[in-house]
This record gives sequence, C-alpha cells and structure tokens, in this order.
Amino acid sequence: MVGACIGSFLNVVIHRLPRGLGVSEPKRSFCPHCREPIPWYRNIPLVTWLVQRGKCGACGGPIAFRYFAVELLTAVLFVVCWLLFPPLAALFAMVFCVLLVSISFIDAEHMVIPVHFTWAGMVIGVLAGVTAPVLVTLAGEPLAAPSWRGGGEALLGLAAGWGVLAAVVLLGKVCFGARNLRFDKATEWYLREPETEEEELSFVIGDEQIGWSEIFYRKRDRIEIKGHGVLLDGNRTKATEVIIRADAVDLHGESHDLEKIEALSGKAETVRIPREAMGAGDPPLLGMIGAFIGWHGVLFTLFASCIFALVAALLGRVGFGRPLPFGPFLALGGLAWLFGGWQLWQLYFEFVGGIGMEPPVE
Repeated sequence: MVGACIGSFLNVVIHRLPRGLGVSEPKRSFCPHCREPIPWYRNIPLVTWLVQRGKCGACGGPIAFRYFAVELLTAVLFVVCWLLFPPLAALFAMVFCVLLVSISFIDAEHMVIPVHFTWAGMVIGVLAGVTAPVLVTLAGEPLAAPSWRGGGEALLGLAAGWGVLAAVVLLGKVCFGARNLRFDKATEWYLREPETEEEELSFVIGDEQIGWSEIFYRKRDRIEIKGHGVLLDGNRTKATEVIIRADAVDLHGESHDLEKIEALSGKAETVRIPREAMGAGDPPLLGMIGAFIGWHGVLFTLFASCIFALVAALLGRVGFGRPLPFGPFLALGGLAWLFGGWQLWQLYFEFVGGIGMEPPVE
C-alpha cells in the first residue's frame, strides 16, 4: 500500500517536472485533458484507474496506462525489497527503486534525465554504503553495519559508473559528433511548433522530424544550414546560411531570440546537425547506481543494460542512428543486479574459476 501511494506521487513528479511545474502547486492532481482537479475519492492508487477503466471521471478523456503501471511497479518493488533485505537496507533499496522508476519514465517520455535526482541519489547511496553496506557488497565480502569500508565501496562504485560512461560520451563525440546532410536538390526545412503539451519544438528537414531535446545536448550545440529562400515570420531574408542554437537563430549577421520567432523556414543544400553517442545524463545516472550497488554492480549493469537495449531496439525496429533513451535500460540493469544478478555474477566466476582445474589426487 505504501509503495502504491508513493507510485501515485511519482506519477505527479513524472508528469510535472519535465514541464516546469511544481509538485506541490497545484496541490491536487488534475486531469491532463480538462485540467479539472481530481478529488481524493477518485485518486485511490490502482483502484481508481481500474474502476474508471482508464478514463477521467470528469471529461471521460483517456488516462494513460503509465499511471497504473507506475503505481503497480512501485508497489511490487517495495514488497520485493522488504522480503529480500534487512529493514534498514530494504529502506535504502526502496529509495533506490523510487529514483530509478522516476528517472526511467521521465527519460522514456522526454529523452532527458533529471540530473538533480542523480546528485541526491549519489549522496543517499554513499550514506547507505556506510550505514547499511549490504547493498554495496552483495557480490563481495560481507560487511557489518555500519562500516566506513562500505562508504569507500560506494564511492568506488560511483567513480566507476560515472567514469566509464563519461569516457563513452567523449569518445562518441569524437566519432559521431555531427550528422552532415547533403542534398542534390534543395530540400525544404522549417521549425515546427508543438501542438500539445506532450510535444516539443522540432526541426523538420524533408520527411524527417527531429525533436529539440535530440539535438541540443550542450549550450554550444547548433544546427548549421546552407541554402536559400529563408523566411523569417513570413518575410524573405538575404541569408544563405542559418545557424540555429537552442535559444536563438543567427541570420545574415543578426541574432534573433527564438521565443520571439513565430515561423522560420527555407531550402537547404547542406545541413549539419549535432548528435551524441549517449546523453550527458547517463554517466551521472550510472554513477548513482554505482553508489548504491558498488563497482561489481556497475559492470553487471552496463553489460545487462546493453543487452536490454539491443533486444528493445530489435523488437521495436529502431534503426541505426535513431535515438533511444538509455536511462530505462541502465535502471533495468541496476534492478536486475539488486534482485539476483549478483548471484549470477558469483556463479559465473565460480564456473570460470573451475575450468581447467585438475581433480584432486587421492
């Protein structure tokens, strides 16, 4: 019951934070369609969604299955944590699960990881390593609680997780830092305004539409367009080169505030679009995971998350070069370690260690 109620609160966090809304204002949950506040008797975790068959009680609009799934998932994770670990370690494991669930669903929907969640998680993970080192030493030498060695294992896991993926990000920037498009015939492009709260500003070139969050990872990232026929708010300009940044557009030596632009379009002969092999939020996320489960868990999580992502890409037919949020798969890898992956780790190394050993001489 506690897990389901916290899952209900996580739905508020997942919906509001990426949209710049506060979790406490407005105080009551509201329908995403009619914005009508939801009374308490229509806001009972799990039960309400089932009774109302996934619809708003006021306007009848559909309420996404995600709301029910988050409540059920959090409830199940809380039960499993309580059954597997001692009380204090179980509480830290529950906090770990809460962070992973909220980060995963935000990343899956918006392709962004709330990094301030990972900062808080790192601090809590190191505290867990000191006071309840069961989680950070699942596959290592058991430590009595509290233990400063547990805190050291947590810091080592944090450094290992962050360091490994930070290296991947830097290497990916070198190898895949830009996508260069050349057209034999000038191709139309334009900026597409979001039509709903679920959408974001997009860059459209030909038949391809790319969301803002898929392009601008850093402040220095920019789209470079060379062509002709550039229209700014319906007015033709002399510009043959356009530079689009996250918050501004440079045309013919002048900079224009993106928020004040109503329409921008033109025809492109070449386009340079920034891209990343991995988002900048993934390294601190794996660092947070390492703070909770140690460096052994980091290695397992990284391997398992790649397998999960590969399977998801094949099943979803996600083509090469298309963006895929990696945060949910890192979270799956971390949870897999927490709920039994460490035992697979031990069995594997026992098996490898046993290969080639000669039988004892009688």
